[in-house]
Amino acid sequence: MEVESETQELHIHVNDEPERKLSTEKRSHNYSWRLRVSLYVILVLAGETIATLLGRLYYDKGGNSIWLETLVQLVGFPLTLPCYYYIKHEPSSKTSNNLTKKTTSSSFLKLSLVYIGLGLLAAGHSVLYSFGLLYLPVSTFSLISASQLAFNAVFSYFLNSQKFTPCILNSLVLLTTSSTLLVIQPEPESSTSNSLSKYNYVIGYICAIGGSAGYSLVLSLTDYAFEKILKKYTFKAILDMVTYQSLVATCAVLAGLFGSGGWKMLRTEMEEFKLGQNSYLLINIGSMISWQACWIGSVGLILEVSSLFSNVISTLCLPVVPVLAVVFFRDEMSGIKLIAMFLAIWGFVSYAYQHYIDDSKPEEEEEKGTQEDNSNNIQD
Repeated sequence: MEVESETQELHIHVNDEPERKLSTEKRSHNYSWRLRVSLYVILVLAGETIATLLGRLYYDKGGNSIWLETLVQLVGFPLTLPCYYYIKHEPSSKTSNNLTKKTTSSSFLKLSLVYIGLGLLAAGHSVLYSFGLLYLPVSTFSLISASQLAFNAVFSYFLNSQKFTPCILNSLVLLTTSSTLLVIQPEPESSTSNSLSKYNYVIGYICAIGGSAGYSLVLSLTDYAFEKILKKYTFKAILDMVTYQSLVATCAVLAGLFGSGGWKMLRTEMEEFKLGQNSYLLINIGSMISWQACWIGSVGLILEVSSLFSNVISTLCLPVVPVLAVVFFRDEMSGIKLIAMFLAIWGFVSYAYQHYIDDSKPEEEEEKGTQEDNSNNIQD
């Protein structure tokens, strides 16, 4: 078995056309593969949940900077730089060096366009995310974010050859209905102006929907980039994608922060923060670390499985965040929110069940193939 796997890997590298979908199915029973996927799942769930709650805490205790809240989502990429030290570089021959020199300029241009494009999209959806979290209760925001699965299905259909099945269509209807119900959610009673509160709620709702769509588009485009452009499925590829994409997005957000003059108010905001200056720094540092963990986990799941699976795992935070929001932020869990949560969880289960069906098909086909081979050997 080891000789066969090595032969397949040599064949993949020689033709420079790695079959990731086939390799993913074959690796489903591999212990190291399952361990990596489990690690990425933990990073996504823990990172997104903690970061969302810390972001809401930042706003509730006196934070008002949209640009700072956006920046902490992206600026944590230097934390992953030490990982490059532990990556083993493959030795290259003279012939491969000559071929590399000829393709360096074209590949550099392609990679630059990929990282710049994805980085700008990441900056855009992060800004929308920050606006949505500012104007909406964290429980409502989390429920609306479940619509990212519906957007991911649409983008994956066009970019990643994702097929629409009855389970996926059912999920789309449920998630759309869940998000639509929250439009009629009444504004908080603590608002000083009903008209202003309703306006802010609508702005927050639109931004949350836009952020979910942008996030799903980034996931699908990242999956497409791995499949069609990068054609590398290694941990270094994950680090490159996260680092360069975050670098571009960070530069874009910093341009907005300094261009808008928002940086001038950061010192005053920190001094007037209700929990103190130390807590102000700790909350933002914690958000930065949590978001970076979430980014690494998301890209890792895209590389190991698919953008669809990565988005499904991200949506697992759905029942967790609203419950924690009720406990820590005293968010009201109204009847409309409960219905929306039920529909969203139902939609997630339908979506996950389709993924389970897709994964079980190769195993059934393999069992049928082995049974046919055994029967032929017995007849011979």
